Amino acid sequence: MVAWGALALVPWYALGGMPRGVPAWPAAMQALVGERPWLIPVLLALLPATWAVIGPARPRLLVWSAVAGIAWIAVEGFGILHHGWGFEALATLTGSPGPTQPGLGWGAMIHVLALTMLIAHGLARQGVCRGDVFVVGALLLVVGLIVLFVIYPALCILSSALRDNDGGFAPTLFAAKLFGRPIWGLDCLFGPQACGTAWNTVAVASIVGVATTLIGLAFALLALRTRMPMKPLVAFLSVLPIITPPFVIGLALILLFGRSGAVTIWVADLLHLPRTRWIYGITGITLAQVLAFTPISFLVMIGVLQGVAPSLEEAAQTLRAGRWRTFRTITWPLIRPGLANAFLIAFIESMADFANPLMIGGNFTVLATDIFFAVVGTTHDQGRAAVLALVLLTFTLTAFQAQRAWVGRRSYATMGGKGAAGRAAALPGGLHVLSYVAVVPYLLLTIAVYGTIMVGGFVVSIGRDNTPTLRHLMTAFSVEHGVGGWFLSGSAWNSLITTFEIALIAMPFTAAIGIVTAWLLDRQRFAGQKSFEFLAMMSFAIPGTVVGVSYILAFNVPPLALTGTGAIIAIAFAFRNMPVGIRAGLANLSQIDRSLDEASLTLGARSFRTLRLVILPMLRPAVTTALVYSFVRAVTAVSAVIFLVTGEYQLATVYIVGRADVGDYGVAIVYSAVLIVLMLLILLVIQLAVGVKRPGARPASGAGAVTPMAIVQG
Repeated sequence: MVAWGALALVPWYALGGMPRGVPAWPAAMQALVGERPWLIPVLLALLPATWAVIGPARPRLLVWSAVAGIAWIAVEGFGILHHGWGFEALATLTGSPGPTQPGLGWGAMIHVLALTMLIAHGLARQGVCRGDVFVVGALLLVVGLIVLFVIYPALCILSSALRDNDGGFAPTLFAAKLFGRPIWGLDCLFGPQACGTAWNTVAVASIVGVATTLIGLAFALLALRTRMPMKPLVAFLSVLPIITPPFVIGLALILLFGRSGAVTIWVADLLHLPRTRWIYGITGITLAQVLAFTPISFLVMIGVLQGVAPSLEEAAQTLRAGRWRTFRTITWPLIRPGLANAFLIAFIESMADFANPLMIGGNFTVLATDIFFAVVGTTHDQGRAAVLALVLLTFTLTAFQAQRAWVGRRSYATMGGKGAAGRAAALPGGLHVLSYVAVVPYLLLTIAVYGTIMVGGFVVSIGRDNTPTLRHLMTAFSVEHGVGGWFLSGSAWNSLITTFEIALIAMPFTAAIGIVTAWLLDRQRFAGQKSFEFLAMMSFAIPGTVVGVSYILAFNVPPLALTGTGAIIAIAFAFRNMPVGIRAGLANLSQIDRSLDEASLTLGARSFRTLRLVILPMLRPAVTTALVYSFVRAVTAVSAVIFLVTGEYQLATVYIVGRADVGDYGVAIVYSAVLIVLMLLILLVIQLAVGVKRPGARPASGAGAVTPMAIVQG
């Protein structure tokens, strides 16, 4: 009924407004009256499926007719575009541009979804997944969404890289761009010229990976193995960069150490030194990324250190090993997987970072910024952007696979079924001092950076004219009274409201698809499960700039024209952040005994009811993690969406980058401060509303304090 209703009642074309001259008719009228006969097979394919439902049970017929319907929609969608034939062979055969049609609309989307569910019914009736329709339907839906919004855009990048700007197949041009000197040149080793963009990116990512891993380890050692003063403040400062827009740290460094920065002016006046631009380039990028990504390494390392059984260290000390030998022979080998994880995560994040190199990179180019300028620059070389995106994607996927292989092949378990009582070994004296040497400068610089963010927007020009003013705040967020009453007159209101609307739309969808995918991976068994898990997690390894370029290439034209709509931004957010929901769900499901599922199924409940009434109430920590992370990342993201925003759908981060780009640092910094405060408040509200307690757990005395650290770790 839904499939027939989509054909007969819902407009078949255009998700975001019908093109001029195209009537907003459903598929049936478009086929029979609107001179689009290629839609007639869509109607015919549904007839045998209908007979298989209302007549004698024919599950094979149901599956194949629904598959034929989806396949024909895909073929005619790619074969007939807005400018004519989509395949050169058809244009050559007919000798004409061919018929035209706009992108598919809500009618097509609903029809394809209904056909997918018909396929699920047919497969379940044949015994697939023990005949459970919900499991088969959920699996098909998730796979279809991943193929459409992760795999298909990635294939579009590969296809575009192999073509010239006119759309012709050009493998020679592809090879020239891929192996050219601008990407792989080593001129910096033999003279003053710059190295290739790929080597610049790898060099920065390697330095940042090592630095963040060591500082994160120092943080974790001090937090768990010493009586470091002001631990709550240290934990808060270490987690604060996670809820900060990625480019804000680079902006603050410019205000502090730029040629007209506060510290630069003070040092120049004090020591009579010339002011320089030393902060721009590899130095500034590395410093900004170390400040931004160290908290991630800290969270990884603190979890690994907590998993080291104290009894092993006590046994070593009982055998008269000193503190340093105990750490070197017991603790260090056991935390190696954490070190590798922290390094590889920071390596991937550094490669994918777009905002800080754009803000503070100067003439030093990395792959992410080169992709951006290839798309929006004066040359507008889409093929070069695709080639650069392909190189960046290869780097990040290789690092992602290395991370999976490292963790997957090794076992460092120290916790068994018995209690692991004991006290962790104290740090060696030298390591204690080295940890403070690494942590204290980081904390001081973090305080300076966030002090600049919180103060810089409320003075005329920080460092040059520190007169207090609300001018920047009023420019961005003023509220005025007019003839019709109060209205939001500030220039930043529109972007702030749009950002929160799209983030709130993407948030539940991200959590839902992440939790359902985790449930399928943990509680079901089906063919191709490992490949399915890899595809589901692959979006974590795809850099934001690659996502943005791939979405432009995939969804700028029919068959699915989404660019210019708010939907494409929400979809980009959802599939970028989905892996966190999957990992959170898998972690929580591993702690829920399967006997609960079996008891529910034994009592006659199907899998959907078991998931809804038994599993989901115990997955509140995973749901909270997915909701919080997806909302935070949606509000603070810039690299993927900077290609997708329009005048109607402007986002906060893109607005801030635009103001900083024209030198309006006051408005940019005050907007950043407002975003940070709002994010802290919203995190606390989500924490209180959803909670992270496990059902049945009784909080200990004094427990339940709500902190950003607890939210992120939850």
